[in-house]
Amino acid sequence: YIARILVRVKKSFWKYYGEKIGIYFAWLGFYTEMLSYAAVVGLLCFIYGVATFDENVWSKEICNDTIGGQIVMCPLCDKKCGYWKLSTTCSSSWQSYLFDNTATVFFAIFMGIWVTLFLEFWKRRQARLEYEWDLVDFEEEQQQLQLRPEYETKCTHRRLNRVTQISLIIACIIGVIAYRLAVFAAFASIMKDSPTNKLDVVGTLITPQFATSVTASCINFVIIMILNFLYEHVAIKITDMEVPKTHVEYENKLTVKMFLFQFVNYYSSCFYVAFFKGKFVGYPGDYAYMFGKWRNEECEPGGCLIELTTQLVIVMVGKQVWGNIQEALVPWLRNWWVSRSARNHPESLYSRWEQDHDLQTFSQLGLFYEYLEMVIQFGFITLFVASFPLAPLLALMNNILEVRVDAWKFTTQFRRPVAAKAHSIGAWDEILNMIAVFSVVTNAFIVSFTSDMIPRLVYKYAYHLGSESTMEGYINNSLSIFNISEIPVENRPEEGENPDWFYSSNITTCRYRDYRYPPGHEKQYTHTMQFWHILAAKLAFIIIMEHVVFVVKFFVAWLIPDVPSDVKARTKREHYLIQEYLHDYELEKLKIQLSQNGPNIEPCTCPATAATSVKLEVFSDCLS
Repeated sequence: YIARILVRVKKSFWKYYGEKIGIYFAWLGFYTEMLSYAAVVGLLCFIYGVATFDENVWSKEICNDTIGGQIVMCPLCDKKCGYWKLSTTCSSSWQSYLFDNTATVFFAIFMGIWVTLFLEFWKRRQARLEYEWDLVDFEEEQQQLQLRPEYETKCTHRRLNRVTQISLIIACIIGVIAYRLAVFAAFASIMKDSPTNKLDVVGTLITPQFATSVTASCINFVIIMILNFLYEHVAIKITDMEVPKTHVEYENKLTVKMFLFQFVNYYSSCFYVAFFKGKFVGYPGDYAYMFGKWRNEECEPGGCLIELTTQLVIVMVGKQVWGNIQEALVPWLRNWWVSRSARNHPESLYSRWEQDHDLQTFSQLGLFYEYLEMVIQFGFITLFVASFPLAPLLALMNNILEVRVDAWKFTTQFRRPVAAKAHSIGAWDEILNMIAVFSVVTNAFIVSFTSDMIPRLVYKYAYHLGSESTMEGYINNSLSIFNISEIPVENRPEEGENPDWFYSSNITTCRYRDYRYPPGHEKQYTHTMQFWHILAAKLAFIIIMEHVVFVVKFFVAWLIPDVPSDVKARTKREHYLIQEYLHDYELEKLKIQLSQNGPNIEPCTCPATAATSVKLEVFSDCLS
């Protein structure tokens, strides 16, 4: 049913608006159609996590009063954070298992293959559309010849300094990354000082750590929306400074710059949580500090995957909801405001053509923002999909609504734009291919370094003390011991920060997430051999997964031709028929010229030749 709706929208928009807008709806429809397969597999992986919920041994140990309830954890920050028990992370540990299980690896590999199938089959769909829309031999020569007025007026006065241009883009990217890290570190400190941290458990599922993560993600989303407005103007300004020669060149340059800015804006927080948070922390007594001031954030004993999932859900869903509201509401409000003057004068006739003329003008970069929205979404469901298998399902639901909203917006809220030809989606093709390759790397690193999949497997098959390979004892094995008396005085919790049970017990050690030798050992607080075994296993998994997925990707890309065989055969036949028609036309023309030369011309005997251009050369020799 969904596919029929998408096909109907694609055909009607191609006939009415031309190929450039038609190719956008064709791509959006095909993308939505392919999302349905990824959504089904992602939903099955989530169902697997729910079905195997009771097999989560390590979460049971965390929630057990005799295990997790007796493990005292070291403070998460200096001075303002007290000692806490591992059992307080019970809820987040169970939540994390829904997305951090063996199905995660399968889904990460599947999405690496899915994105290749999507891009390859889109090439075939695009080739078929080129044939159906009579664009097989179309090249955007006319658009290339259309000089921009800005270029004609400024090209004699300005010259692009490419070194300055590249430096500016790199400076913006580095500045934004540094800004993100500083904001996350500062916000974590603020939340740890807030009254929220004093709560034991909010309800049955929401812990202080979870509340901190959700609140930080919401504030980050607001910052993203604000910076989105800024980056748009910066990208346009930089592109205007270059003074591109043609409209196509201008749009391609703006596409690259805008995507780079939005890539940093939307994905930097997810990259921070996935690959930096909790990775360079140190250990009690020798913690690492950012700029010598802010102590680096730690992950919960269950890992940072659940926080990455929270960040991804809030930013992705928030952007989609806000985008649909903005696309539908802003044009409608503007048209309503313009039409107010006509309603105030009912005696005058407000004709249909006047109403159409008062609609919003569709800018030349209108489709650019539509593509940008979908490509950013494509990045969310591919780059970080290992942390949230339901991301394709949410994207599918949004895109079904997006198709209808875009169709309604084009037909009722905007003037009909001038039809233009286009045989592809332009520079977005290369960007999608880049994301597809990069997603294999990011998902491999997420499985290895963000989730606890590899440490659990190493413990199960190499370090479990029992005769059978089980996960019993994993939590105790994954936490190191530190002597409380060795914590520097200036870093110890202030008076009143520790819970009451801490003072009523004789507690001399605390636990922290790492693999280090205990106090009293000849190599105390240095990494154990298990740490290096886990690191080697992580790197080996990354190499194996990347090579397997890349080999399958390239094999699938080689196996699936870009142009369907029937389209290729029809195109060749049409070219042959055109050559035959031109040949017959020239042949008749030469015969007429030969007969008009009169009877005095000695007849020429022409050899029998095939119906090729050689015939024309022979008849030309006869006439001469």
